[in-house]
Amino acid sequence: MGFLKYAVLILFLLFTLAPFYWAVAASLKLPQELFAPQPSLIPRHPVMQNYVALFRQTELPRWMLNSAIVAVGSTLLGVFFCSLAGFAFGKYSFRGKDLLFLVVLGSVSIPQAVTIVPAFALMARIGWLNSYRALILPGAANAFGIFLMRQYMQSIPDEIMDAGRIDGCTEIGIFWRLILPVIRPALGALAIFLFLTAWTSYLWPLVMLSSSSMYTMPLGLATLYANPWNIEYGMLMAGAVISVLPIIIVFVLMQKQFIAGLTQGAVKA
Repeated sequence: MGFLKYAVLILFLLFTLAPFYWAVAASLKLPQELFAPQPSLIPRHPVMQNYVALFRQTELPRWMLNSAIVAVGSTLLGVFFCSLAGFAFGKYSFRGKDLLFLVVLGSVSIPQAVTIVPAFALMARIGWLNSYRALILPGAANAFGIFLMRQYMQSIPDEIMDAGRIDGCTEIGIFWRLILPVIRPALGALAIFLFLTAWTSYLWPLVMLSSSSMYTMPLGLATLYANPWNIEYGMLMAGAVISVLPIIIVFVLMQKQFIAGLTQGAVKA
């Protein structure tokens, strides 16, 4: 039974890693080898030409910098505001709390395509188009993040807050000194989710940005499709590999918090 379980897990692992391996292998091949009648799984003559051409012929460093600024900014603001909102919804009673929380959850059901036009008009009116602000601030209050934090907050005993009040802590002090250390696993899970969402976002930056110097990685890599009759698939695969590496690094560094956040308080009502 144990052998069968591990065999199934290994099979799923290979199935999951296969696209990434193919992208890495394709990025190390020349066009003639990539489109050979009998393509090889392992590059026969691996080269770094696609990576060199990608850095020389595109604005890849700028795209990566833009994506890093947007992803880190969105993650930090999102974790801060979502944890505050989750703290309020999970630990305080006030008039209209349930209705307001339903409105927050209901916003998840609204497709982004429905709100993209009024959002664009708003950003144009306040002069935020083609700027980092337009990419970072609108996602600072994430509905899923608020829900996740609220569920985790409800698993924290109220006695912790009562003890803090007896010791003279303010409400902000209770949140900062007592609650945040307890919810670190949930914060790690939320941070990974927000970082992944911001790093891979395509539609929102596509509408809000007009200058190529402000492009993020998804938009920058999409420019490689500009000429459908001459697509450099090797460069495209190289860009895909580079764009995935930060996500892998973030997950490896925070995987313990991510798993703990999803398996402990995040599933409690």
